[in-house]
Amino acid sequence: MKKKILALLLATLMVMTMLAGCGKKSDSGSGDGKGGKVGVAMPTKDLQRWNQDGANMKEQLEKAGYTVDLQYASNDIATQVSQIENMISSGCEVLVIASIDGDSLGTVLAQAKEKNIPVIAYDRLIMNSDAVTYYATFDNYMVGTKQGEYIEEKLDLKNAAGPFNIELVTGDPGDNNARFFFGGAMDVLQPYIDSGKLVVKSGQTSFEEVATANWSTETAQSRMDAIISANYADGTVLDAVLCSNDSTALGVTNSLEANYTGAWPIITGQDCDIASVKNMIAGKQSMSIFKDTRTLASKVVEMVDAIMQGKEAPINDKETYDNGTGIIPSYLCEPVFADVNNYKELLIDSGYYTEDQLK
Repeated sequence: MKKKILALLLATLMVMTMLAGCGKKSDSGSGDGKGGKVGVAMPTKDLQRWNQDGANMKEQLEKAGYTVDLQYASNDIATQVSQIENMISSGCEVLVIASIDGDSLGTVLAQAKEKNIPVIAYDRLIMNSDAVTYYATFDNYMVGTKQGEYIEEKLDLKNAAGPFNIELVTGDPGDNNARFFFGGAMDVLQPYIDSGKLVVKSGQTSFEEVATANWSTETAQSRMDAIISANYADGTVLDAVLCSNDSTALGVTNSLEANYTGAWPIITGQDCDIASVKNMIAGKQSMSIFKDTRTLASKVVEMVDAIMQGKEAPINDKETYDNGTGIIPSYLCEPVFADVNNYKELLIDSGYYTEDQLK
Protein backbone atom coordinates (compact mmCIF):
# COMPACT_ATOMS: atom_id res chain seq x y z
CA MET A 1 0.00 0.00 0.00
CA LYS A 2 2.83 2.36 0.93
CA LYS A 3 4.57 1.54 -2.37
CA LYS A 4 1.39 2.36 -4.30
CA ILE A 5 1.02 5.71 -2.50
CA LEU A 6 4.71 6.53 -3.13
CA ALA A 7 4.39 5.63 -6.82
CA LEU A 8 1.29 7.81 -7.10
CA LEU A 9 3.08 10.75 -5.47
CA LEU A 10 6.08 10.36 -7.80
CA ALA A 11 3.84 10.20 -10.85
CA THR A 12 1.98 13.32 -9.71
CA LEU A 13 5.27 15.13 -9.16
CA MET A 14 6.49 14.22 -12.67
CA VAL A 15 3.28 15.52 -14.25
CA MET A 16 3.55 18.80 -12.31
CA THR A 17 7.18 19.20 -13.39
CA MET A 18 6.27 18.63 -17.05
CA LEU A 19 3.45 21.15 -16.85
CA ALA A 20 5.73 23.71 -15.22
CA GLY A 21 8.27 23.15 -17.97
CA CYS A 22 5.65 23.86 -20.61
CA GLY A 23 5.15 27.29 -19.07
CA LYS A 24 8.79 28.33 -19.43
CA LYS A 25 10.10 30.30 -22.42
CA SER A 26 11.73 28.12 -25.02
CA ASP A 27 15.45 28.30 -25.66
CA SER A 28 14.69 27.99 -29.38
CA GLY A 29 12.98 31.37 -29.48
CA SER A 30 9.36 30.19 -29.46
CA GLY A 31 6.82 31.22 -26.84
CA ASP A 32 7.41 34.88 -26.01
CA GLY A 33 10.12 35.24 -28.63
CA LYS A 34 13.06 35.42 -26.23
CA GLY A 35 16.04 33.14 -25.93
CA GLY A 36 16.75 32.47 -29.60
CA LYS A 37 20.03 32.97 -31.45
CA VAL A 38 20.48 36.02 -33.69
CA GLY A 39 23.28 36.42 -36.24
CA VAL A 40 24.56 39.98 -36.73
CA ALA A 41 26.88 40.51 -39.73
CA MET A 42 28.72 43.84 -39.91
CA PRO A 43 30.98 44.90 -42.81
CA THR A 44 34.13 46.14 -41.09
CA LYS A 45 35.73 47.50 -37.94
CA ASP A 46 37.68 50.05 -40.00
CA LEU A 47 34.95 52.68 -39.69
CA GLN A 48 33.99 53.84 -36.20
CA ARG A 49 30.27 53.77 -36.92
CA TRP A 50 30.17 50.01 -37.61
CA ASN A 51 31.87 49.29 -34.28
CA GLN A 52 29.17 51.34 -32.60
CA ASP A 53 26.38 49.68 -34.60
CA GLY A 54 27.62 46.20 -33.74
CA ALA A 55 28.17 46.97 -30.06
CA ASN A 56 24.76 48.60 -29.67
CA MET A 57 23.04 45.73 -31.47
CA LYS A 58 24.75 43.06 -29.36
CA GLU A 59 24.09 44.88 -26.09
CA GLN A 60 20.41 45.48 -26.76
CA LEU A 61 19.70 42.02 -28.16
CA GLU A 62 21.41 40.33 -25.22
CA LYS A 63 19.51 42.56 -22.82
CA ALA A 64 16.32 41.36 -24.52
CA GLY A 65 17.31 37.76 -23.85
CA TYR A 66 18.89 36.61 -27.11
CA THR A 67 22.17 34.88 -27.84
CA VAL A 68 24.10 36.99 -30.38
CA ASP A 69 26.67 35.89 -32.95
CA LEU A 70 28.31 39.19 -33.99
CA GLN A 71 30.82 39.07 -36.84
CA TYR A 72 32.86 41.67 -38.72
CA ALA A 73 34.12 40.87 -42.23
CA SER A 74 37.01 43.34 -42.76
CA ASN A 75 35.26 44.63 -45.90
CA ASP A 76 35.91 41.26 -47.59
CA ILE A 77 32.84 39.88 -49.39
CA ALA A 78 33.99 36.24 -49.27
CA THR A 79 34.53 36.53 -45.52
CA GLN A 80 31.05 37.95 -44.99
CA VAL A 81 29.50 35.17 -47.07
CA SER A 82 31.37 32.56 -45.03
CA GLN A 83 30.30 34.18 -41.76
CA ILE A 84 26.65 34.17 -42.81
CA GLU A 85 26.91 30.50 -43.88
CA ASN A 86 28.23 29.68 -40.41
CA MET A 87 25.40 31.63 -38.79
CA ILE A 88 22.87 29.63 -40.80
CA SER A 89 24.46 26.29 -39.99
CA SER A 90 24.95 27.13 -36.29
CA GLY A 91 21.24 27.65 -35.64
CA CYS A 92 20.67 31.40 -35.92
CA GLU A 93 16.93 32.01 -36.16
CA VAL A 94 17.13 35.57 -37.50
CA LEU A 95 19.90 37.25 -39.49
CA VAL A 96 20.65 40.98 -39.25
CA ILE A 97 23.02 41.92 -42.07
CA ALA A 98 24.83 45.15 -42.96
CA SER A 99 26.20 44.08 -46.32
CA ILE A 100 29.56 45.00 -47.79
CA ASP A 101 28.17 44.83 -51.31
CA GLY A 102 24.42 44.85 -51.71
CA ASP A 103 24.53 42.52 -54.73
CA SER A 104 26.88 39.88 -53.32
CA LEU A 105 24.71 37.86 -50.95
CA GLY A 106 22.07 36.27 -53.17
CA THR A 107 23.45 32.72 -53.05
CA VAL A 108 24.07 32.53 -49.32
CA LEU A 109 20.73 34.13 -48.50
CA ALA A 110 19.00 31.52 -50.66
CA GLN A 111 20.25 29.05 -48.03
CA ALA A 112 18.64 31.16 -45.32
CA LYS A 113 15.36 31.20 -47.22
CA GLU A 114 15.44 27.40 -47.62
CA LYS A 115 15.63 27.12 -43.82
CA ASN A 116 12.94 29.79 -43.31
CA ILE A 117 15.36 32.11 -41.54
CA PRO A 118 14.13 35.72 -41.75
CA VAL A 119 16.65 38.33 -42.87
CA ILE A 120 16.71 41.98 -41.75
CA ALA A 121 18.86 44.16 -44.01
CA TYR A 122 20.55 46.61 -41.66
CA ASP A 123 21.31 50.17 -42.81
CA ARG A 124 22.31 48.98 -46.30
CA LEU A 125 19.68 47.41 -48.53
CA ILE A 126 20.56 43.93 -49.80
CA MET A 127 19.82 43.87 -53.52
CA ASN A 128 18.37 41.25 -55.86
CA SER A 129 17.48 38.70 -53.19
CA ASP A 130 13.96 37.58 -52.36
CA ALA A 131 15.23 36.32 -49.00
CA VAL A 132 15.17 39.80 -47.49
CA THR A 133 12.24 40.06 -45.09
CA TYR A 134 12.65 43.57 -43.70
CA TYR A 135 14.90 46.60 -43.97
CA ALA A 136 15.90 48.79 -41.02
CA THR A 137 17.72 52.03 -41.72
CA PHE A 138 17.72 55.77 -41.43
CA ASP A 139 15.98 57.75 -44.14
CA ASN A 140 18.95 57.82 -46.49
CA TYR A 141 17.40 60.16 -49.03
CA MET A 142 16.71 62.59 -46.18
CA VAL A 143 20.38 62.34 -45.15
CA GLY A 144 21.41 63.71 -48.54
CA THR A 145 18.61 66.26 -48.56
CA LYS A 146 19.77 67.68 -45.22
CA GLN A 147 23.36 67.92 -46.50
CA GLY A 148 22.22 69.72 -49.64
CA GLU A 149 19.96 72.05 -47.67
CA TYR A 150 22.80 72.88 -45.28
CA ILE A 151 24.96 74.05 -48.20
CA GLU A 152 21.99 75.88 -49.70
CA GLU A 153 21.40 77.76 -46.44
CA LYS A 154 25.03 78.55 -45.58
CA LEU A 155 25.75 79.92 -49.07
CA ASP A 156 22.33 81.62 -49.13
CA LEU A 157 21.78 80.17 -52.59
CA LYS A 158 18.18 81.29 -52.74
CA ASN A 159 19.23 84.96 -52.52
CA ALA A 160 22.97 85.36 -53.19
CA ALA A 161 24.13 86.16 -56.71
CA GLY A 162 27.06 83.73 -56.80
CA PRO A 163 28.61 81.99 -58.55
CA PHE A 164 30.05 79.64 -55.91
CA ASN A 165 32.48 76.78 -56.50
CA ILE A 166 31.58 73.34 -55.21
CA GLU A 167 33.03 69.83 -55.48
CA LEU A 168 31.18 66.56 -54.89
CA VAL A 169 32.32 63.44 -53.03
CA THR A 170 30.10 60.44 -52.36
CA GLY A 171 30.59 56.84 -51.28
CA ASP A 172 31.08 53.28 -52.41
CA PRO A 173 29.31 52.20 -55.62
CA GLY A 174 28.50 48.84 -54.02
CA ASP A 175 26.64 50.53 -51.17
CA ASN A 176 23.08 51.19 -52.29
CA ASN A 177 22.78 53.93 -49.67
CA ALA A 178 25.41 56.03 -51.44
CA ARG A 179 23.02 56.62 -54.34
CA PHE A 180 20.26 57.74 -51.96
CA PHE A 181 22.64 60.11 -50.14
CA PHE A 182 23.89 61.58 -53.40
CA GLY A 183 20.43 61.70 -54.96
CA GLY A 184 18.92 63.52 -51.99
CA ALA A 185 21.68 66.13 -51.98
CA MET A 186 21.68 66.64 -55.73
CA ASP A 187 17.92 67.13 -55.84
CA VAL A 188 18.63 70.25 -53.77
CA LEU A 189 21.86 71.35 -55.47
CA GLN A 190 21.35 70.41 -59.14
CA PRO A 191 19.05 73.35 -59.98
CA TYR A 192 21.78 75.74 -58.79
CA ILE A 193 24.37 73.88 -60.87
CA ASP A 194 22.09 74.03 -63.91
CA SER A 195 21.58 77.78 -63.46
CA GLY A 196 25.30 78.44 -63.01
CA LYS A 197 25.02 79.69 -59.44
CA LEU A 198 27.02 76.62 -58.34
CA VAL A 199 30.05 75.70 -60.44
CA VAL A 200 31.82 72.34 -60.28
CA LYS A 201 35.20 73.37 -61.66
CA SER A 202 36.47 69.78 -61.89
CA GLY A 203 33.51 68.93 -64.11
CA GLN A 204 32.95 65.77 -62.07
CA THR A 205 29.24 65.61 -61.32
CA SER A 206 27.97 62.09 -62.10
CA PHE A 207 27.70 59.48 -59.37
CA GLU A 208 30.31 57.31 -61.07
CA GLU A 209 32.80 60.19 -61.22
CA VAL A 210 32.43 61.22 -57.60
CA ALA A 211 32.05 57.78 -55.96
CA THR A 212 34.67 56.65 -53.43
CA ALA A 213 35.46 52.92 -53.25
CA ASN A 214 34.96 51.49 -49.73
CA TRP A 215 34.27 55.01 -48.46
CA SER A 216 38.05 55.26 -48.17
CA THR A 217 39.58 58.35 -46.54
CA GLU A 218 42.78 57.83 -48.50
CA THR A 219 40.94 57.52 -51.84
CA ALA A 220 38.93 60.68 -51.16
CA GLN A 221 42.10 62.51 -50.18
CA SER A 222 43.96 61.42 -53.31
CA ARG A 223 41.10 62.50 -55.57
CA MET A 224 40.85 65.86 -53.80
CA ASP A 225 44.61 66.37 -54.18
CA ALA A 226 44.17 66.05 -57.95
CA ILE A 227 41.13 68.36 -58.01
CA ILE A 228 42.94 71.09 -56.06
CA SER A 229 46.05 70.80 -58.21
CA ALA A 230 44.06 71.15 -61.41
CA ASN A 231 41.51 73.77 -60.36
CA TYR A 232 42.35 75.62 -57.15
CA ALA A 233 46.15 75.81 -56.89
CA ASP A 234 46.09 79.39 -58.23
CA GLY A 235 44.11 80.67 -55.26
CA THR A 236 40.65 80.11 -56.74
CA VAL A 237 38.20 79.86 -53.85
CA LEU A 238 36.44 76.58 -53.15
CA ASP A 239 33.19 77.48 -51.40
CA ALA A 240 31.77 74.07 -50.52
CA VAL A 241 32.44 70.34 -50.70
CA LEU A 242 29.52 67.95 -50.50
CA CYS A 243 30.87 64.87 -48.68
CA SER A 244 28.40 62.06 -48.12
CA ASN A 245 30.05 60.80 -44.92
CA ASP A 246 32.78 61.53 -42.39
CA SER A 247 35.46 59.22 -43.74
CA THR A 248 35.37 60.98 -47.11
CA ALA A 249 35.12 64.38 -45.39
CA LEU A 250 38.25 63.54 -43.42
CA GLY A 251 40.10 62.78 -46.66
CA VAL A 252 38.94 66.07 -48.16
CA THR A 253 39.98 67.97 -45.04
CA ASN A 254 43.42 66.35 -45.04
CA SER A 255 43.90 67.32 -48.68
CA LEU A 256 42.78 70.90 -48.13
CA GLU A 257 45.15 71.32 -45.18
CA ALA A 258 48.05 70.11 -47.30
CA ASN A 259 47.29 71.80 -50.62
CA TYR A 260 44.72 74.60 -50.43
CA THR A 261 45.43 78.24 -49.56
CA GLY A 262 42.03 79.87 -50.11
CA ALA A 263 39.18 80.61 -47.72
CA TRP A 264 37.98 77.46 -45.99
CA PRO A 265 34.93 75.81 -47.62
CA ILE A 266 31.73 74.40 -46.15
CA ILE A 267 32.24 70.63 -45.73
CA THR A 268 29.39 68.23 -45.01
CA GLY A 269 29.62 64.76 -43.50
CA GLN A 270 27.71 61.91 -41.87
CA ASP A 271 28.02 59.63 -38.82
CA CYS A 272 29.53 62.08 -36.32
CA ASP A 273 32.76 60.10 -36.05
CA ILE A 274 35.00 61.38 -33.27
CA ALA A 275 37.69 62.66 -35.65
CA SER A 276 35.11 64.60 -37.65
CA VAL A 277 33.39 66.02 -34.57
CA LYS A 278 36.80 67.28 -33.42
CA ASN A 279 37.26 68.84 -36.87
CA MET A 280 33.81 70.38 -36.55
CA ILE A 281 34.71 71.93 -33.20
CA ALA A 282 37.96 73.22 -34.77
CA GLY A 283 36.08 74.77 -37.70
CA LYS A 284 37.41 72.37 -40.33
CA GLN A 285 34.18 70.45 -40.99
CA SER A 286 30.88 72.30 -41.02
CA MET A 287 28.37 69.60 -40.13
CA SER A 288 27.76 65.89 -39.87
CA ILE A 289 24.52 63.96 -40.06
CA PHE A 290 23.89 62.27 -36.70
CA LYS A 291 22.37 58.81 -36.98
CA ASP A 292 22.02 57.57 -33.40
CA THR A 293 22.83 53.87 -33.76
CA ARG A 294 21.20 53.23 -30.37
CA THR A 295 17.87 54.23 -31.92
CA LEU A 296 18.33 51.93 -34.91
CA ALA A 297 19.50 49.04 -32.72
CA SER A 298 16.44 49.47 -30.50
CA LYS A 299 14.15 49.30 -33.53
CA VAL A 300 15.88 46.16 -34.80
CA VAL A 301 15.37 44.50 -31.41
CA GLU A 302 11.65 45.27 -31.73
CA MET A 303 11.66 43.71 -35.20
CA VAL A 304 13.50 40.60 -33.97
CA ASP A 305 11.04 40.28 -31.06
CA ALA A 306 8.08 40.41 -33.42
CA ILE A 307 9.62 37.87 -35.80
CA MET A 308 10.44 35.45 -32.99
CA GLN A 309 6.82 35.64 -31.84
CA GLY A 310 5.52 35.00 -35.34
CA LYS A 311 4.17 38.51 -35.70
CA GLU A 312 4.63 41.25 -38.30
CA ALA A 313 7.60 43.48 -37.53
CA PRO A 314 6.97 47.22 -37.07
CA ILE A 315 7.48 49.20 -40.30
CA ASN A 316 6.72 52.74 -41.46
CA ASP A 317 7.54 52.55 -45.18
CA LYS A 318 6.02 50.25 -47.80
CA GLU A 319 6.89 52.18 -50.94
CA THR A 320 10.49 53.38 -51.12
CA TYR A 321 12.96 50.53 -51.14
CA ASP A 322 12.81 48.10 -54.05
CA ASN A 323 15.73 45.66 -53.98
CA GLY A 324 15.13 44.32 -57.47
CA THR A 325 12.75 41.57 -56.38
CA GLY A 326 10.08 43.86 -54.98
CA ILE A 327 9.43 46.44 -52.28
CA ILE A 328 11.02 45.53 -48.95
CA PRO A 329 8.93 46.52 -45.90
CA SER A 330 11.11 49.03 -44.07
CA TYR A 331 11.49 51.02 -40.90
CA LEU A 332 13.13 54.40 -41.44
CA CYS A 333 14.58 56.33 -38.50
CA GLU A 334 14.89 60.09 -38.97
CA PRO A 335 18.41 61.58 -39.10
CA VAL A 336 19.37 65.00 -37.74
CA PHE A 337 22.45 67.12 -38.35
CA ALA A 338 25.02 68.20 -35.82
CA ASP A 339 27.16 71.31 -36.12
CA VAL A 340 29.17 73.50 -33.77
CA ASN A 341 25.96 75.02 -32.40
CA ASN A 342 24.18 71.85 -31.27
CA TYR A 343 26.74 69.03 -31.03
CA LYS A 344 26.87 69.21 -27.20
CA GLU A 345 23.14 68.66 -26.89
CA LEU A 346 23.02 65.87 -29.47
CA LEU A 347 26.25 64.03 -28.72
CA ILE A 348 27.32 64.76 -25.15
CA ASP A 349 24.09 65.44 -23.26
CA SER A 350 22.54 62.32 -24.82
CA GLY A 351 25.42 60.17 -23.57
CA TYR A 352 26.61 59.22 -27.07
CA TYR A 353 30.07 60.64 -26.30
CA THR A 354 31.79 62.06 -23.25
CA GLU A 355 33.44 65.47 -23.32
CA ASP A 356 36.83 63.81 -22.87
CA GLN A 357 36.35 61.79 -26.07
CA LEU A 358 35.99 65.00 -28.07
CA LYS A 359 39.01 66.85 -26.62
